[in-house]
Amino acid sequence: MRLATLLLTTTAFAVASPAFAAPEPQTAAPAAADATATESGEGEAIVVYGTGKTRQVQEVSGADLAIQAAGTSPLRAIQKLPSVNFQSADAFGTYEWSTRITLRGFNQNQLGFNLDGIPLGDMSYGNNNGLHISRAISAENIGRTVVSQGSGSIDTQSTNNLGGTLNFYSIDPKEALGLDASGTYGSNNTWRGFLRGGIGTRDGARAFASVVYATTDKWKGDGKQRQLNVNAKGVVPLGSVTLDGTFSYSNRAEQDYQDLSLDQIKRLGYDWDNFGPGQYALAIQVADIAANRGDTGTTPLNPSAGTVYPGKIKTADDAYYDASGLRRDTLASVGLLADLAQNVTLKARTYFHKNEGQGTWGSPYVNSPTGVPMALRTTEYDINRKGLFASVNAELGMNSLTVGAWYENNDFNQARRFYAYASRTNPGRDHLKFQRDPFFTQWEVAFNTKTFQYYVEDEIKLGDAKISLGWKGFKVDNHARPIVAGGRTQGDLATKDWFQPHVGASYKFTPEIEAFAGFTQVTRAFTSATTAGPFSSSQVGFDAIKPFLKPEQSDTYEAGLRYTSGIFNGVLAGYLVNFRNRLLAIPTSVGIVGAANALQNVGGVRSAGIEASGEVRFGRGWSALASYSYNDNTYRNDVVIRTKDAQGNDVVTTIPTAGKTVTDSPKHLIHGEVSYDQGPIYGRVGVDFMSKRYFTYTNDKSVPRRALVDATLGYRIDLGMRKPVELQINATNLLDKSYVATIGSNGFGNSGDNQTLLAGAPRQVFATIKVGF
Repeated sequence: MRLATLLLTTTAFAVASPAFAAPEPQTAAPAAADATATESGEGEAIVVYGTGKTRQVQEVSGADLAIQAAGTSPLRAIQKLPSVNFQSADAFGTYEWSTRITLRGFNQNQLGFNLDGIPLGDMSYGNNNGLHISRAISAENIGRTVVSQGSGSIDTQSTNNLGGTLNFYSIDPKEALGLDASGTYGSNNTWRGFLRGGIGTRDGARAFASVVYATTDKWKGDGKQRQLNVNAKGVVPLGSVTLDGTFSYSNRAEQDYQDLSLDQIKRLGYDWDNFGPGQYALAIQVADIAANRGDTGTTPLNPSAGTVYPGKIKTADDAYYDASGLRRDTLASVGLLADLAQNVTLKARTYFHKNEGQGTWGSPYVNSPTGVPMALRTTEYDINRKGLFASVNAELGMNSLTVGAWYENNDFNQARRFYAYASRTNPGRDHLKFQRDPFFTQWEVAFNTKTFQYYVEDEIKLGDAKISLGWKGFKVDNHARPIVAGGRTQGDLATKDWFQPHVGASYKFTPEIEAFAGFTQVTRAFTSATTAGPFSSSQVGFDAIKPFLKPEQSDTYEAGLRYTSGIFNGVLAGYLVNFRNRLLAIPTSVGIVGAANALQNVGGVRSAGIEASGEVRFGRGWSALASYSYNDNTYRNDVVIRTKDAQGNDVVTTIPTAGKTVTDSPKHLIHGEVSYDQGPIYGRVGVDFMSKRYFTYTNDKSVPRRALVDATLGYRIDLGMRKPVELQINATNLLDKSYVATIGSNGFGNSGDNQTLLAGAPRQVFATIKVGF
């Protein structure tokens, strides 16, 4: 590994994209061509800048994802795009507790995510209506990722995309005919194997199936992270009708890293972590001491343990015992693409998703009935959802008229349970396995959410000009029914907005220069979950705020210029977003306790910024890409909280947030990379810079700026097979910087330090061999 690091450090070049790229899918998946690009004859463009679109949009191909370390999330690959703020505590960007993405200051639960049109919800850790892209599909099977930094395409299946959309598209099986395999080994005993087989013909019936298994030790502490993923896709042309089907199964288990505060980082260091499976005795000792001190409110079980924490530990929250995240998903769909008449096309897809999930902690705040001063605490997630979306497009002269609709019925069950450890010397439980037989259920709530959305869009072509006019509307009905109340909310809450207009225009001044401008208005529906949104409040709180709650809304204005040629492709854009009715959930306890939140509308946010990105193709295999964005995102109002004291008197608390920068919203984002790809050699060196980020609403606490360097070096060997054999080495965080990756893992506070930070991975090096028969 040291030799590989030396090679990468001294090799200051990288690849534009491997020559063996996966073209756009041509199946029933929507969006056959969201963008176009001019090629220079030397591989694919790294980024496609959305020529002809009336909004800010870019596309990154699967070939660009292939040059990342094997198994890397597509979210990590798009951090090179302007206004994309991506964070993760691991090298691959797949560790879900830490993974965060924001666009123009809008956080992840205010963005929309689709895979072949199938809604993925907000892809958050406790997702109530979807799943993360890293579980939905293997990286090798992603054909392209389309990013819209504004409120996104009108046809996206999403009711929460205030601030942008990410649409992922799987490859067509015709690009996977034959047998593809790869194997990876690297830092922290990382092993990953990928195998895919495809059958059929390029123009006829065709299908592929793939399997991936990956396992790695945590980069600090004690524990493992592993995943099994199975994908399949088939396409059957039947004259004027094309049918396709997709299937995905994922089983993911990952032991967590400890959430840190600035004080902990200073006192304990970036390498401080949870108590692992091998530190059970130490976890018992700390829990005993915490109980004896009265820090956790539990009954002391071992007074002889004393009241002094060992070593550098100062609180029971400095480290928890063996936290983990478990997710098991099945996702399937059937699609149809049919010519109904001349210039009239129908697209439709029905889908099914089933999920079982648990997040576990060893909590010192609850004793096990076996005499252990801890209990295994879970938050449990079960999703069973079914949906259908369809559209009809008619090409009517200069008009391209599309009408579409989406319906989903989602049953979501969420629970908080506690499981007993066997004894003080033997936990008797494996945190990487689903837990059964709880001794206590604190609360359990069954949610049902019915979503209906429709849209109408007309694209009018007038010579070199294009005008896009349309709107979407939806109604979302949420129903909560407690099975075990535990102080949690029951009731109904609906969001209805039948008219959300989208207007845009583009004009080509020359074959190379194009201008675009647009306006979009979007409403975000309330969500069904006990850990976020209106239902995370107490019953009294919910009943009090329900008549006054307003859904969040945004108005987005954007305009820009694109330049496209064989040598240089780029975009310069500006935007203004007025965001109103901001919903603020105010935590009332530390994360592990999980008490009900307080919730209210607290005013608005104004976001304004500029975005620039460009790629230069120098010839002889060399290219360079750079992007820069300036984002000024500020709260427009103070937060005013009205409560009553014990005597029933009104108490007003004002949090001075007006004019403060939005949390997790760096003002400056810069990315640059130099690439090389000619003959057998390819490689890339990239730098990603992010300025200071605040993690309190009053901006009194922040994490400093950081710059990270990644590198790739590869070599192709032609052995006369379907594809050359590739040997590829990847290094992440090449300069081995210590830094804070994720902020907000346990939410954001008004002021003061908070245990809501995750340290980023140090330098990691991986070697991969790829073959195609």
